[in-house]
Amino acid sequence: MTTTTAIPVKNGSAFQHISGSRKIANSIATAVVWGAMIIAMIPLVWVLWELIARGSGVIFSPEWWTTSQRGIMNTEAGGGALHAIIGTFVQTLFATLISVPIGIFTAIYLVEYSKGGFLGRMTTFMVDILSGVPSIVAALFVFAMWITLFGFDRSGFAVALSLVLLMIPLVVRNTEEMLRVVPMDLREASYALGVPKWKTIARIVLPTALSGIVTGIMLAVARVMGESAPVLVLVGSSSSINWDSFKGPQSSLPLMMLDMYKAGAQPAVLDKLWGAALTLVILIAVLNVAARWVSAKFSVKK
Repeated sequence: MTTTTAIPVKNGSAFQHISGSRKIANSIATAVVWGAMIIAMIPLVWVLWELIARGSGVIFSPEWWTTSQRGIMNTEAGGGALHAIIGTFVQTLFATLISVPIGIFTAIYLVEYSKGGFLGRMTTFMVDILSGVPSIVAALFVFAMWITLFGFDRSGFAVALSLVLLMIPLVVRNTEEMLRVVPMDLREASYALGVPKWKTIARIVLPTALSGIVTGIMLAVARVMGESAPVLVLVGSSSSINWDSFKGPQSSLPLMMLDMYKAGAQPAVLDKLWGAALTLVILIAVLNVAARWVSAKFSVKK
């Protein structure tokens, strides 16, 4: 007959008595984590406070959102930022329409088809290089190719082309990571049912990763929306509304801020400068909220 001997456990738990040194180490680690989080939040809160305190004076005026600066000196009060808002949206829209398909299809190739081949390794290498290219370098490349070599004029579309060079590596990297997160079991189950690979990617893989892909695209849009180097090199400043990115000067919010910065330190100029900065932050925040809504509504539900 086999007998079992019960191990006495005091107070109902074998893990209740933790040494004092381990408790102290845990408390110190917790304090360090909270301290690091608070330190990281300080500059963010400070920037937002400065933007709201200095820029809210003009953005609450309907004139700011419905009129341009046409006929109004930068040093004079009044006028709006509609011309800059339109220019920012149009330039970013062109860049997004070009970058997103290229970035997503490149990521699909790297994850689903390359299998570590030479072309896949070269593509990954080039994406890594593009990820570190400064915006001024991208702007100068487009200036040399699009304007000097091909003979096109400076325009908002040239700015969009430079933003494409900055967006593509971000979209590729994010989409690639999201596709790798999709479990291989889903692909294998689809293949076992006789579904072709391209349809598996379109109907299973992409919808499963949609939430992360959309979030990454919006982060890439937010990254390039505030770039100032391309607008300085590739397009002229304008105080009028211009919907045509292929012809004439076209302003944007970063370019408007630079124009106001060069105009001096008069109160009216500073109000417009901070107002343009706050407007840019608001637009980026709205895009991020919209991205979260789209990802939550159209992603695959568990």
